[in-house]
Amino acid sequence: MRYADGGGLTAAERARRERVRFEAAEMYEQGVAPPEVARRLRVSRKSAYAWHAAWRDGGREALASKGAQGLPCRLDTGQLARLEQELERGPAAHGWIEDQRWTLARVARLVERLFGVSYTLKGMSLVLHRMGWSPQVPFHRAAERDEEAIASWRKETWPRVGRPRGTGARGWSSRTSAASR
Repeated sequence: MRYADGGGLTAAERARRERVRFEAAEMYEQGVAPPEVARRLRVSRKSAYAWHAAWRDGGREALASKGAQGLPCRLDTGQLARLEQELERGPAAHGWIEDQRWTLARVARLVERLFGVSYTLKGMSLVLHRMGWSPQVPFHRAAERDEEAIASWRKETWPRVGRPRGTGARGWSSRTSAASR
């Protein structure tokens, strides 16, 4: 199953889903059919039938959680905490002075430099997501931006120029309007 956040379930979420499967096992033991189990537990029929087949072949134990899936993170919690600190310092603190943006490639190079662990860009994206970081579209502003000139223009020029002139009436383009008959 895929999840919207791109990752798996937390331990608490896995335990909650396991409890639901165990409720289904109790119902199967009482002779309740999979469609009725699906309705009562508010799960898909496909899940109810899959759980029923697993329960029939291996009993209640077959519905137990198998734990977290996938490979474990190659950085331990201390390394992840240090990475977070280094990211907070910014790219310039690590030699990237051309702009102040963290890219996946830069973060991957930083991780390799600090911890000797190499990641693909996709892998680095997953690590950052797990840490609570998300990709952002940078907000570009000119380096020569003059805030006082902008404020002055907004205050003095914009009221004179104003909005483009128009009829002020709402338009209608449908051939089926009452006015076109």
